[in-house]
Amino acid sequence: MAPKAVFSQGESCFCFHGPILYEAKIEGIRKSDKKDVHWEYYLHYKGWKKTWDEWVEEKDVYKNNEENQQWAKDLKGYILKTNREEEKQKKLDKASAKSRKSTGAVGGSEQDSSLRGSEERGSSVVRGTKRARDHEHLEREDDFHRRPSIRMPMPDNLKGLLVDDWENVTKSNQLVPIPHTHSIEQLLSDYQQHEGPRRRQGSADHDILAEVIQGVLEYFDKSLGRILLYRFERQQWLDIHERMMLSKDAAEKTGDEVNIKVAGKSPSQVYGAEHLCRLLVSMPELVAQTNMDSQSVNRLREELFKMTSWLSKNSSKYFTKDYETAGRSYEDKTRGPVQ
Repeated sequence: MAPKAVFSQGESCFCFHGPILYEAKIEGIRKSDKKDVHWEYYLHYKGWKKTWDEWVEEKDVYKNNEENQQWAKDLKGYILKTNREEEKQKKLDKASAKSRKSTGAVGGSEQDSSLRGSEERGSSVVRGTKRARDHEHLEREDDFHRRPSIRMPMPDNLKGLLVDDWENVTKSNQLVPIPHTHSIEQLLSDYQQHEGPRRRQGSADHDILAEVIQGVLEYFDKSLGRILLYRFERQQWLDIHERMMLSKDAAEKTGDEVNIKVAGKSPSQVYGAEHLCRLLVSMPELVAQTNMDSQSVNRLREELFKMTSWLSKNSSKYFTKDYETAGRSYEDKTRGPVQ
């Protein structure tokens, strides 16, 4: 038996269309004939012609409440800002290309007119070769800057938690308790259980959700020790990493509770939301190192929007409330050389 529809006829709501949440009104409701989809809603988008009216699955519809109103406002403002920045960058790229073209033309005429002897011709070839190398370097640099980047707004409460985290570790010499009470793996599993039922089983949307979650886990495991730790935390990482390398049998023989909890586990099974958020704000730089096309980057941005918004709403559950005060012996170790 299908569950009761979440929304009602005439109800105001929000719905994603691309990366933006639009306000809409529900003008029709029907049971879906799609597998694992119970209800569909016919939406009219506020301020748009009826030619944009469409049927959408229940998973894509959001309640029109204060929290989602702010979310929609933030997304719209961010997209407008991003579009302005991209237009500005296009103009700069165009001006830069025009400037290089003009410089190359001048350099070519100088080389062509340098016919006064073999020494001068030789020197002009050297200069021309260097100029070509510089030009090639500039082209490679421009190609890098033109790669699609992911600009992702972070909900205000998560920004605040990131600042608190930074102050606790770098100013107060405190540490996030590890192993975390809610690991990143568990956090993302909870998110998947929340978001998964909103997507049709076997659909591209459902598969993408699983791929993004798996990708975040892999990125975290590879990035933690390299770019996600403050200096004061590195000794903690060295200690916990050594314990993670123990086999379960060896850990049980030590009788140490922490050893038993972390033995044989990966960083995403031991660390929590604080370090996950550090990864999320590092995503623009990480994505810039990949060969993802614009369509894939935009889809990743949309998925991460939803993930961070869900985490923002559930932050009280996943972020630690009490940091550990490091002992004197730990502080002494951090003053020594740390690899």
